[in-house]
Amino acid sequence: MCGFIGFINSNQENQEGVMDRMLDTIKHRGPDSGEKYCSEKISLGFRRLRIIDLSEEGNQPMQNEDKSCVLVFNGEIYNYQELREELLDRGHHFKSNTDSEVVIHAYEEYGVELLRRLRGMFSFAIWDHKNESLFLARDMFGVKPLYYSQHTSDESFIFGSEIKSFLPYPGFKKEFNQEALKPYLTFQYSVFEETFFKGVHKLKPAHYLIYKQGSIEIKPYSIIDFNENNLSEQQCMDRINEQLNDSVQHHKNSDVNVGSFLSGGVDSSYITALLEPNKTFSIGFQDYDGIFNETNIANDLSKRLGIENHQKLLDAETFFDSLPTIQYHMDEPLADLSAVPLYFVSKLASEHVTVVLSGEGADELFGGYAWYQKSLKSNIYEKLPSTIRRAIARFSKLLPQNKVTTFLIKGGQNIEEKFIGQAKIFEEEEALHVLQVEYRSSPTIQSITSEVYADVQDKDDLTKMQYLDLKLWLPGDILLKADKMSMAHSIEVRVPFLDKEVMTLATKIPSKFRDNKYALRKAANQVLPKEWSTRKKVGFPVPFRQWIREEKYYNLIREMFQSDIAEKFFHPQVLMDLLNDHFSEKKNNTRKIWTVYTFLIWYKRFFIYEAENSVDNQLESIGLAKKA
Repeated sequence: MCGFIGFINSNQENQEGVMDRMLDTIKHRGPDSGEKYCSEKISLGFRRLRIIDLSEEGNQPMQNEDKSCVLVFNGEIYNYQELREELLDRGHHFKSNTDSEVVIHAYEEYGVELLRRLRGMFSFAIWDHKNESLFLARDMFGVKPLYYSQHTSDESFIFGSEIKSFLPYPGFKKEFNQEALKPYLTFQYSVFEETFFKGVHKLKPAHYLIYKQGSIEIKPYSIIDFNENNLSEQQCMDRINEQLNDSVQHHKNSDVNVGSFLSGGVDSSYITALLEPNKTFSIGFQDYDGIFNETNIANDLSKRLGIENHQKLLDAETFFDSLPTIQYHMDEPLADLSAVPLYFVSKLASEHVTVVLSGEGADELFGGYAWYQKSLKSNIYEKLPSTIRRAIARFSKLLPQNKVTTFLIKGGQNIEEKFIGQAKIFEEEEALHVLQVEYRSSPTIQSITSEVYADVQDKDDLTKMQYLDLKLWLPGDILLKADKMSMAHSIEVRVPFLDKEVMTLATKIPSKFRDNKYALRKAANQVLPKEWSTRKKVGFPVPFRQWIREEKYYNLIREMFQSDIAEKFFHPQVLMDLLNDHFSEKKNNTRKIWTVYTFLIWYKRFFIYEAENSVDNQLESIGLAKKA
């Protein structure tokens, strides 16, 4: 919907000018208007993408009637009309029909307890003049991003929707966080609360922060509690259909055009069938029909539903040319290949609509990932006593590694040891081997996941894996790229599966009906042709493995791997061994190569390119700009 930025306790001169420069970095999040509020205590800036109540009355920063509170809000509140009626009955007065104004009045009425009443995706900040306190909050899943930092030379506190908006702030100390790199090589995303920028933190999903007199207090306001009921298969199907349809009806509320992303899978197809939009949007890759291109399947379903389908096919050159821009919009390195097609399908959609519905969250809530399903071999092998399997695993670690030894090693581990989420790129030992010494020091992978697993010690393995993904993978990868790639093109992605009421239902479904999205697929079959409700998950596959076996793209990556930037972080020969083994088809090192390459592109964009341009800007400001 929008983007915001703010700073407090600042001693910077010309604070309005500083705010203007910060707002310019997030203009893509809100091209319709940009406004600011500056006082002695706080400065707030806002970029608006008009979706609900298109009038200027909906502009932000927004104040309440007596101007004691100021709000900047990003997201959508889907039950705002019900809350508005409730607040009107309690004597509140509204000047607009926006959901954001409901939030500021709900804060007046309920304080922090308003968070338990909100149904939606959001991040927001409220400055309370009376208490001289700042209230920040983020939705329960982390659909909308929110960052904050005190890593400043003037002891100010800055916060906002994107990290890049911190960079023009004169007091911000831009430093690389060395501890973030090693876990990234395993997870493929930034897994810590502290980001790749030292001292810049993400506010965790389902948490709020209060800043007052220089101190920070952070608390959770909601938890995920899987507590399954004794529901029958039919009850699960009926309730999923009923609740998801209700969610879609709430999510489609808009004063601008709404469409949907559509692949060949059940999740986006289910949402599309319930939404019945005028337009759907699909992406694929040239020359890879049926493997890396499902646009024909998406087009087929659109025709059956009487919907206009728009699609685009990408080639390798377009893919590689876009990477610096994509990593810039990400703020932190993200080695999820599907971010690239998501970037381009968002661009395609932005030519027709301002809001799209998408299928993110279905796999995490309803058990859809392949990792969640045990193979027949695993089920048979795990009938052996765990003591025997662990002994075999210890012996297998001493042998040359292949598919058999990998199976035996994993067969001797419990779920907490072998499952760290949907991505596992470098094993921890491999990451240590490829990194230079100064980047090897950071918490272990086990210590990161064990904190999450501690919340679900008494649950079955499927529930444990879902819970871990909901806490780490979903906000760290899936939702990050959904927000950043869509907002790069000034469109809003809404995710009906990630609705608090749908979540409540999902936690009650017996695990036997969550396995392989069994209940969800059965429910979808009531509104979709069977071939769509049973189709295997594909996602946004990318032919990167094939491309980097071509001379042109092999050389492109080789140049980066042999650069001074790469040598700063990695052992170049280890990188070249990975690349050469892949090029000669000895091994498939696709994801390892991509993870390193993505990081280097990101680092070059933020710490080399930005630094060079910063010097140019400083020279220009004193009349000594470099000559072309």
